[in-house]
Amino acid sequence: MFSYEEIQKYGETDIRIYKYIVSNSDKIQYMTIRELAKEIDISTSTFLRFCNKNGFDSFSEFKETLKAENAIMNTRPPLEDLQELSLFFTRANSSAFEEKISYAIEIIRETDFIIFIGMGSSGTLAKYGARYFSNMGKFSIGLEDTYYPIDTYTYKNMGVIALSESGETREVIEMIKQFQQKKCCVLSITNSPLSTIAKISDWNFSYSLNPQRINGGYNATTQVPVLFVMEALAKRL
Repeated sequence: MFSYEEIQKYGETDIRIYKYIVSNSDKIQYMTIRELAKEIDISTSTFLRFCNKNGFDSFSEFKETLKAENAIMNTRPPLEDLQELSLFFTRANSSAFEEKISYAIEIIRETDFIIFIGMGSSGTLAKYGARYFSNMGKFSIGLEDTYYPIDTYTYKNMGVIALSESGETREVIEMIKQFQQKKCCVLSITNSPLSTIAKISDWNFSYSLNPQRINGGYNATTQVPVLFVMEALAKRL
């Protein structure tokens, strides 16, 4: 219903509308456009523009399409924590996804080696990504120590892949700046295309899932899309 290509063009309001639809698809079928707009705290005209942007001529056409898609999914409903992943893989199974990552692949092929960087759970994923790339024949290093003295070295023909769910991790942003001063090309994988890391990177993939925080703010957002994208990149080199 929502293509990966279109989601990458979304602005902040579009992302908010999209997330509400994904989380409330059953409920929306019985709502008027005024009720829906009120729930999201937008105007009805804003929602209609969102519909038009995604190929729907009217609110009723949007609802009919949503109803049909829900009917298909309800024939074998996924577990709650699999719903968003199901939508993600539906979007990833497209020519738009292949076109998106093909640009990153060309950049990576031109490098001599790759450094993955991240902090916390993203730091753990950085090590996995480095090992997986190395397994596939592309020498890579995973760096989760954001205070590593990278500014003291000279790098030639090196690429950086930054991982951050929020895209706002201050320490990772500072590392990116240092690598960019060394003329390194920076690619990133984040949850939001509107995040700082997404904006300052030479290439960004954003998976746009609902962020989840538990136990006082710890990140519980699924990292499956990150693993999938890293493996997809490595396998296509």
